[in-house]
Amino acid sequence: MSERRTHHSPVKFSPEKFEAHEGGTDPARVSEAAHLAARALVSRGRASQDAGVRARLVRLTDEHGLEGIAEMWAQAPAVSLPGALWRLYALRAAARGDSYRMSRWFAAGRHAAQVSHVVAGVADPPGAEEICEVADAILSGAFEGEFDVALERFAAFSRVVAVGQEQTLDVSGLSVRDPWERIPRLLRTADELDAAAEAWRRGHLE
Repeated sequence: MSERRTHHSPVKFSPEKFEAHEGGTDPARVSEAAHLAARALVSRGRASQDAGVRARLVRLTDEHGLEGIAEMWAQAPAVSLPGALWRLYALRAAARGDSYRMSRWFAAGRHAAQVSHVVAGVADPPGAEEICEVADAILSGAFEGEFDVALERFAAFSRVVAVGQEQTLDVSGLSVRDPWERIPRLLRTADELDAAAEAWRRGHLE
């Protein structure tokens, strides 16, 4: 049976589903494979001089959905290579999957989180197209730039969005369900990405 000829619609991850995903049921059984796959993916992307290869890595989940990597990486420790990659891919999927609301949240939060706004590098004003572009650019930077910078940019992006979500709780169409659970979760993700970036710089992100 050929996997390559089978078409599956990509699993769409809304901002509400991000981080709530459970991943595999036995992380101990997939830990070694998760770390090996993560190292292979990053090594391939950073070693290649072919922009097409890096573009395909960025779009990895567009064709196959997020479930494939979630099974291996979603339960990996946050400060680990597979855990960091999971957060990068999941945030990109959330940003592109609901780019209109993401752009509204980012716009609402950018003035109250100015430092994070600058670090994230989203064009101003942040429309849906700009959100999609920066999500791709950040993930691409993990393969062709500084990996720790990519982690820090998505951490900053997450903080601005979290502030924007808090400031739009009463705005129709923008309020998130269970905000006092989801907003702290997004902020925790930002902290985890920053910790992973520091571990990468020290050569300890494995």
